Amino acid sequence: MFRTGNPTLSPRVFSQATPAHGSQAMTLQGTAFKGGVLATLALGTAMYTWGLVHKAVDLSAGIDSAMPWFLGGLAVAVVAGLVTSFVPRWAGLTAPIYALGEGLVLGTISAMADLRVPGVVLQAGSLTLLTLVSLAIVYQMGWIRATRGFVLGLSAAMGAICLMYLASFVMRMMGMSIPYIHGSGPIGIGVSVIVVIVAALNLILDFDQIEQGVRYGAPKYMEWYGAFGLMVTLVWLYLEILRLLMKLAARRD
Repeated sequence: MFRTGNPTLSPRVFSQATPAHGSQAMTLQGTAFKGGVLATLALGTAMYTWGLVHKAVDLSAGIDSAMPWFLGGLAVAVVAGLVTSFVPRWAGLTAPIYALGEGLVLGTISAMADLRVPGVVLQAGSLTLLTLVSLAIVYQMGWIRATRGFVLGLSAAMGAICLMYLASFVMRMMGMSIPYIHGSGPIGIGVSVIVVIVAALNLILDFDQIEQGVRYGAPKYMEWYGAFGLMVTLVWLYLEILRLLMKLAARRD
């Protein structure tokens, strides 16, 4: 049974690593520090593509100037993410590369969203950070734990969301779309709220896997791997919160 909806933090990855001891072993503090490094790298490249879009005369010109960086960043993030997932030992190199590529993607998307709804990116980023800190405190206090029932329920929800995304992608390729779920009506907003909740709860499972890696004595390089896996969830959470806020703004208009 998957212990997390984030495939990069499967317990199998930590258990297959050769245990280490002392200063060569993975720690929570080290993982948190490396997570901060990845976030800083992503923010740096995000500011670059954000500037490209905002400095343009109009939205279409901004998109044209940022699109090559967006596509390049997407390709880099996908390749680096896959390499990190399959070869965790390389995470110290590939996870920062992933963060740099992901930043180019997020900067472009965020700038486009901010031009349509000014201030929405700051709101989405603040809510993402608040969610991370709140759930970290809740987990540390022991108020929520990754019990078997919790994992089963969240895994089922993740499966349903994946199927919805897949069906939506296939239908878009055929020139169609699933009614209501992408709109700003009550159903579309309700779906986004559910997805945001599921994405947020995945942080609990990520915390649990990182903690298990520390208890197992995973080697030091797994700190980069744990930080990478946590960032994957945070990127998903941020994008879903941004999507929800955009729907709410469209409904108000």
